[in-house]
Amino acid sequence: MTNQKKGMLWIIVATFFFSLMGSFVKLGATHFSSLELVFYRSFISLLFLLIYIVISQKEIKTPHLRKQIDRGVVGFLSLAFFFYAIAHLNLGSAMTLNYTSPIFLGFFLPLTSHQKIKKSILLCTITGFIGTLFILDPHGEWQSWFAGLIGLISGIGAALAYIHVIQLSKLNEPDWRTVFYFTLVSTLGSGLWISFTDYQRLIWDDVWILIPLGLSATIAQIAMTRAYRLGNSLVIGALSYLTIVFSGVISLLYFNETMRMEDVLGAILIIASGAIASNISLKSRVN
Repeated sequence: MTNQKKGMLWIIVATFFFSLMGSFVKLGATHFSSLELVFYRSFISLLFLLIYIVISQKEIKTPHLRKQIDRGVVGFLSLAFFFYAIAHLNLGSAMTLNYTSPIFLGFFLPLTSHQKIKKSILLCTITGFIGTLFILDPHGEWQSWFAGLIGLISGIGAALAYIHVIQLSKLNEPDWRTVFYFTLVSTLGSGLWISFTDYQRLIWDDVWILIPLGLSATIAQIAMTRAYRLGNSLVIGALSYLTIVFSGVISLLYFNETMRMEDVLGAILIIASGAIASNISLKSRVN
């Protein structure tokens, strides 16, 4: 099996577990704030990774500490925005807004390689924004608009985080180490943040939500990182839209949430523009 096919399989695994993570965030949002969920998600992931590192006798020290911290900070902020959107929006809509990231990835990658952005890429970006406007619902309440904008910002942050992942993989940083520093920064950042707030006390009944949240996030993060290492980043970015499909099914079957016709149309525009942008960038060998 070629590395490209392996990368495609890994991103399918990642999208499934990211959708599971989103469902546990939705469940946990009834008990915890978004930042508390970021902390528990990150802390539990960090514990799993530390166990793996100790058993495997891995070396945590990295020659690219600055880049790892930069990726961790961008990822942490994107994750906090993402969890906020999930807590306040339909799960499928929140996932769709976050997964505008492949569109922004196709927009940002030429800039990192000092190439001009094609007009077709700009057209795809505009189309993607039109799709987000459908999801944001101009006739909705202010709170929905705010949550939608936060979800869109999380998509921009995710694209920037993925660029860091791509750069780190080219520096031969192992997948687990990139994920480790991301979870470490997210744990410290969210822990420090909630220490200045009135946080919810943890009870035993919450464990069944928090442990699967952290475990699914860990699997998804490692699978995503490995997918970007093995496959073409723009092809992987396009396949990451499968998370919207998985999330939509979970949203309907478990949470009994139905997407409006505007949400479906917006999702179609975002998915189509992202896939086209990825294809154009791939043919141009931006990666």
